[in-house]
Amino acid sequence: MIYLKTDEEIELMYAANQLVGKTLAEVSKHIAPGVSTLQLDKIAEEFIRDNGAVPAFLGYGGYPNSICTSVNEQIVHGIPSSTSILKEGDEIAVDCGTVLNGFVGDSAYTFCVGEVSPEVRKLMKTTKESLYVGIQHALEGHRLGDISNAVQTYCESRGYSVVRELVGHGIGHVMHEEPEVPNYGRRGCGPLLRSGMCICIEPMINMGSKNVSFEKDGWTVRTKDRKCSAHYEHCIAIRPDGPQILSSFKFLEEVLGDKAI
Repeated sequence: MIYLKTDEEIELMYAANQLVGKTLAEVSKHIAPGVSTLQLDKIAEEFIRDNGAVPAFLGYGGYPNSICTSVNEQIVHGIPSSTSILKEGDEIAVDCGTVLNGFVGDSAYTFCVGEVSPEVRKLMKTTKESLYVGIQHALEGHRLGDISNAVQTYCESRGYSVVRELVGHGIGHVMHEEPEVPNYGRRGCGPLLRSGMCICIEPMINMGSKNVSFEKDGWTVRTKDRKCSAHYEHCIAIRPDGPQILSSFKFLEEVLGDKAI
């Protein structure tokens, strides 16, 4: 069942998602060669708790940390570790969630570690652009497949592949609500988009094959061909006058300046 939010609930979700954006900005200050992903996790958890919220990921389904840190060929759900040390030229997707005033915020961004290759930078740029292309199709009265197809068409037309096994999702009082939001599909198909729906659109785009492998840790998902992947995510609300982006990249882009993708 798809739960439609009231204006008041969407305001609460906006607050939770803005805190996610600020947390990603805080984490971005520390992304550099020689830093471990576990250090980034500790920074995120402390910042979230200092701002009156709790990490949405910590303990969710048994997940052991407060953020997901997916490096290079890792697509999503990479577990922070003291032995996972960032290197010059890496790219790292950081996925973060908060629970504030009973509602969940969720967003993700892929960062450069120092200078990345032009090929990786192009992948990241295309993936981020596809997120906004999908959001443009999140219109009341349209179908969910319109979003999915827009993301797929944009990325595949540029030579990239779209992960099938992992999708976006509805969101509200809990992290994952109906409906699922694939990054591939057919226009005119899927649930009707109605005002008050809150969903997370999160393109997961691969440089090579769309095929994935699931690691033995039960969480980390990698590209099967070990080529790089990128991941960006916004939480949005369907509104009568168009989509409202509840999360934000503004804070981290202020930190990164011209280094932002």
